[in-house]
Amino acid sequence: MFFNAKSVSLLLALCVGGVTAAFLSIIPDVSKTGTLVGLMISFSSTFLLTYFVLEFIFFKEIGNIHRQIHELRSNQTAKDVHPELSKKEKNPIVGIKSQIKNYAKMKEDEIAQLKQMEQYRKEFLANISHELKTPIFATQGFILTLLDGAVDDKSVRDRFLKKAAKSLNALNILVEDLLTVSKIEAGEINMEFEEFDLQIMIVDVLEQIEQKAEKKNITVSLEAPSDDPIYINADYNRLKQVVINLVVNGIKYNHKNGWVKVILDVHEDTVTIAVKDNGMGIPHEDQNRIFERFYRVEKSRTKKQGGSGLGLAICKHILERHDAVIQLESVPEEGSTFSFDLTLVKEEEYEDSEL
Repeated sequence: MFFNAKSVSLLLALCVGGVTAAFLSIIPDVSKTGTLVGLMISFSSTFLLTYFVLEFIFFKEIGNIHRQIHELRSNQTAKDVHPELSKKEKNPIVGIKSQIKNYAKMKEDEIAQLKQMEQYRKEFLANISHELKTPIFATQGFILTLLDGAVDDKSVRDRFLKKAAKSLNALNILVEDLLTVSKIEAGEINMEFEEFDLQIMIVDVLEQIEQKAEKKNITVSLEAPSDDPIYINADYNRLKQVVINLVVNGIKYNHKNGWVKVILDVHEDTVTIAVKDNGMGIPHEDQNRIFERFYRVEKSRTKKQGGSGLGLAICKHILERHDAVIQLESVPEEGSTFSFDLTLVKEEEYEDSEL
């Protein structure tokens, strides 16, 4: 049942008019005409007074509250509120209850998201502190040992200096990767797009990491539909950085005698680049966060393998600048597949651009 100012006023006026007419009818000196006149006066005055109070004081203010809550919930200004809102909502009190419930739910979701972001922030600060502390403390230890007298022993001196240099090199890589991520996120690094053959770039990558793969006896290969060129428009060096990172990860987190494949699947307008391995895989609960900066699936295992912990975050941001989304499919102890799509450049378009 719907209530508004008119229906409530009418109901109350009928009640008051009925009571007035009944009271007048039991008075002997009052005629039927007088009773009718009393009924009409009491009905009219009650209806007008009640309607004025409800419509212009009560329901109007409730309607304003209703609209304000709607504006807060939807981040709209008063002029953006749909003009038929009050017409559709016959009972503003019910509407307010609904809006408050929805608004409270939205705020609960925002609070939960803020708590999650705060947790991520704490984890990030803890991770970056740990990552910076390890090479700094190692270098400090080597140098202090030399200062304490080991510098006089040439063999010890050379060995410790090499270790210190290695730690500083790891620190430099970490800082460079962190700066790269920050600059890409801030839009300070411009992508230099050019048209090139994707297959040539991937062959270059595989030749570059061939020695690293041989050390673990990992087979790396390229699978493509044919030897025909696959032209794309992208930043050659940045895209090469993505593929190198994914292939190197496939080698790092793999078993001896394993394999890593770069698979190209050509569609009508796009090409799918997939880097697949038969390595350790990634647990399902970690897959949603694997592209976060410094996020570790298993800290001890990752630390043993080395790296800055920023590679996948950099890949994600570079591909976003190419309007591509990196996807992951992984089964623990069976392997992982990282894939993304890029837009093709037709061969005739590539030839025209070369002219």
